[in-house]
Amino acid sequence: MTRFKMTISYHGKNYVGWQRQENGLSVQQVIEEAIAKIEGAPVVIHAAGRTDSGVHAAGQVISFDMARAIAPEKLLQAVNYHLKPNLIGVVDCAVAAADWHARFSATRRDYGYRVFNRASPPVLERGLVWHVPKKLDVTAMQAAMALLLGQHDFTSFRATECQAKSPIKTLTHADVSVMGEAIDFFFSARSFLHHQVRNMVGTVVEVGKGKRPADDIKKILAAKDRAVAGITAPAQGLCLLKVYYDPDEPGHEPGAGL
Repeated sequence: MTRFKMTISYHGKNYVGWQRQENGLSVQQVIEEAIAKIEGAPVVIHAAGRTDSGVHAAGQVISFDMARAIAPEKLLQAVNYHLKPNLIGVVDCAVAAADWHARFSATRRDYGYRVFNRASPPVLERGLVWHVPKKLDVTAMQAAMALLLGQHDFTSFRATECQAKSPIKTLTHADVSVMGEAIDFFFSARSFLHHQVRNMVGTVVEVGKGKRPADDIKKILAAKDRAVAGITAPAQGLCLLKVYYDPDEPGHEPGAGL
């Protein structure tokens, strides 16, 4: 058996989320079925993060085992062929160490969230952004984001159905920037709670609208109560940008050993 590491990108609008579900088509199901056509048998894949319905990925990472001997570059081409016409694509493929795992070996995850901030609705950007017509105060939002940095109990930004053992997480980056009519949020941490990013964005946007002061972030964190934080931002503005791994971890370069 050979363990592979793949980096995947996808547009989340047509799927019920990453994980297989009975109520619709998932990204996991589509990729597993594509790989199974090459393997000639069912294949189970593991992802670095389980994105919700409508959430996108530029750098989702998966791991899986195959009995068939195939070079990574050939596997990449074959999987992309079988993924058509889905809005899912393999951007990188490599052989990994036998004990390497896309989720448990990850050391950092980067998420981006894009708000489209103008009176008229987005057209080309539709499905990829959260449209907020009211002019936002970016300076106030930057002040709020700064208060989210570091290690905190993020219970107030945690979905009620979150299954994480601990609500304590450490944000190493929490930034917001402007590019024309787009406002980009950026978050980085080893791991996140369910809906944590969307709940933080929803709250910070309320700061930008003048509905609450930036300093409210301190009170929200201290309260440890989801009811005191802001709304959950829509799924379509969220994207899993990149997953990082220990560079010293044993593994192989693409094509090694095959």
